[in-house]
Amino acid sequence: MKRRRPGRRAEGNPRRLAVEILNRIEEKGAYAEPLLDEVLTKTAMGTQDRRLLTHIVYGTLRARGRYDWIIGQLYAKGVDTLDTEIRNILRVGLHQLLTMDRIPDYAVIDEAVETTKAAQHRAGAGLVNALLRRYVREGKCLSYPDPEKEPTRHLAVLHSHPEWLVEMWVRLLGLEEAAELCRANNEIPPLTVRSNRLKVERDVLARRLSEEGCEARYTVYSPDGLVLSGLPGTVRGLRAFAEGCFVVQDEASQLVSRLLAPLPGETVIDVCAGSGIKTIHLAALMNNEGRIVALDINPRKLALLKELAGRLRVTIIEAFEADALEKPQADLQCAFDRVLVDVPCSGLGTLRRNPEIKWRLTPEEMKKFPTLQKRILANAAQCVKKGGVLVYSTCTISGEENEGVVQAFLAENDGFTVVEPPQDIDARLVDAGFFKTYPHRHGTDGFFGAVLRRHDGDGQKN
Repeated sequence: MKRRRPGRRAEGNPRRLAVEILNRIEEKGAYAEPLLDEVLTKTAMGTQDRRLLTHIVYGTLRARGRYDWIIGQLYAKGVDTLDTEIRNILRVGLHQLLTMDRIPDYAVIDEAVETTKAAQHRAGAGLVNALLRRYVREGKCLSYPDPEKEPTRHLAVLHSHPEWLVEMWVRLLGLEEAAELCRANNEIPPLTVRSNRLKVERDVLARRLSEEGCEARYTVYSPDGLVLSGLPGTVRGLRAFAEGCFVVQDEASQLVSRLLAPLPGETVIDVCAGSGIKTIHLAALMNNEGRIVALDINPRKLALLKELAGRLRVTIIEAFEADALEKPQADLQCAFDRVLVDVPCSGLGTLRRNPEIKWRLTPEEMKKFPTLQKRILANAAQCVKKGGVLVYSTCTISGEENEGVVQAFLAENDGFTVVEPPQDIDARLVDAGFFKTYPHRHGTDGFFGAVLRRHDGDGQKN
């Protein structure tokens, strides 16, 4: 990878800002959402430009594979030989040419050339100009992989996913459904929030949000969720948000805490709590009565958890820094009625919201997750009381990370059995005794959950 030279600042130009954000995502491993949030907060732009920037960044990330295929057809040396910034300028240009009919082709190309010059890539300006003009002339004549001879490659290019990932999903779901999943991953996800039951019921929150100028409709599967549209500004600008009446959370994610089904007065531990979205929900389901221990290895995330708990007025959470890969300390062993193990995973169920993930993962990296997940699950199981419940969950669509981890755990732990999810979980989300959601089937992120109960016995085979 060539080193980029610093150019003039993009200021409030949404197209140039998009290129800068895409560069940071690709070179630094950053994520789009916090980068966009940072830029939108610090840069003076009108509503139209803010929406344009968001559209370009996410749209380009979702379709990056297809755009790279096009560039490869236009440029004999191949897309991988190009400087990162030139690649992103071309991707942004193609995105506008393919999806934004209101902007004249010449204007898109001129802006791409000027962006290249502003980044001090004057030698690359001619190449950008030539390739985009060639696409305008010849783009409709480009050939894609034959769906009959190369079906997985055809899907990978057409729906912009790595071919190895398409192959994995074809094995898991079949060709037709894998195509539906890839197509759904490229859709713009809904803005879904969960009402804070400790402060307001969902129907009351819906009315409040309506009074603030939002359109709110009930989620299909979660009794706590609302899908918002037509916001007059940002989510954080809503009074109901500032007052702790809701949090932003995908509908499937909202159901993970309900899988655990904690009761008021019980003892609960969340061993991979992160910033605490699910932990806070557990407290609400417990009516803020009982005890929740929240563990995470990242102190910054624990600080966010404490901040969120304060805003939502949750008082029963005790947050501690701990490594889930290590054996739990003695006072945590066999001490909890319910244990949530929402493990780190590949995140393949969240590609609608985090499209950059699919361009980072490799088959080799995928192999690492089950090993870590098995260790975390085995350690977390030591925290469960006899008769207690453990929920293992992920936000991925991967048999190895989901059923594979659970089956491996059960083979080594005869003190646990899989039980059906609680009855208030919609039966359409239950498959072979496990909780499973898919973007193309349910309109949610892709989640997996297994409910395990500990019965008499030491729980672990010798």
